[in-house]
Amino acid sequence: MILDLDIGNTLSKWRLKDVASSEIRSRGAVWTREEWRPGADIPDLDVVEAVRISSVARESVLRDTVTLLRRQVGVVHVARSTSEALGVSCGYDEPGRLGVDRWMGVLAGYQLTGGCCSVDCGSAITMDFVLPGGRHLGGYIIPGLRLMKESLKLGTRNVAIDPDSEADELLAPGRNTVEAVNHGIYMSAVSAVNRIYSEVCDREGVALPLLLTGGDARVVSRGLRIPHAVWPDMVYAGLETCYPLTAAERAGRLAGAPLPPSVPPLEKVRAGLAFSMLL
Repeated sequence: MILDLDIGNTLSKWRLKDVASSEIRSRGAVWTREEWRPGADIPDLDVVEAVRISSVARESVLRDTVTLLRRQVGVVHVARSTSEALGVSCGYDEPGRLGVDRWMGVLAGYQLTGGCCSVDCGSAITMDFVLPGGRHLGGYIIPGLRLMKESLKLGTRNVAIDPDSEADELLAPGRNTVEAVNHGIYMSAVSAVNRIYSEVCDREGVALPLLLTGGDARVVSRGLRIPHAVWPDMVYAGLETCYPLTAAERAGRLAGAPLPPSVPPLEKVRAGLAFSMLL
């Protein structure tokens, strides 16, 4: 089995992948902690022959995690953001300071579509752009839905936005404080994604496929005007492209990859942007 770890600052996700069949056998999530307990926090390592890690947690957490894993697992791969990988050149002045989860998303998206806008809807909402040909432009970071809610300090932080709500409902004026907060935050997030995508595509003269991942991807997806695809395993797919360990991965078949989304005509993107600037 292959154990893939996506370690965040607060939440860590894992999945077990069968080496022979390339099928996902199990998956889960735990709070990121200083000390891991195999068999409780993560699967029993007796069945694991290789580990791949993407981590944005503190370096001490990553170091201790790797030390624990290497006691029992022969192969441990730790992804790092680099100046170039798999045909993509990093747009950051200091590539090592780009969050590795964002870099994994960029690499996975590029392998799927040959240029894209990758959006990770987690604690923060990050947007990265990579052009056809592999030039990563850099990106944007804005507060995520939960972070925006916590910043208001109105006692509504524990009232989550229902991911099954229709977009029209979430974009309507709220009729109580909880609704007003949730709908305002939602409007802010989807408006930012729509506007940033349109601005960058207009400036670069190319419309790009739009890919979403992260815990809030499904709810953000409902409010976007731009054709897009949701890819929950996009960070894992980045690990697969960097460290292919199965026959399917070596053949370029990424787990859970969606069909590439349709791309709107650039003229339509520009028309929508021009209209929004008149408002």
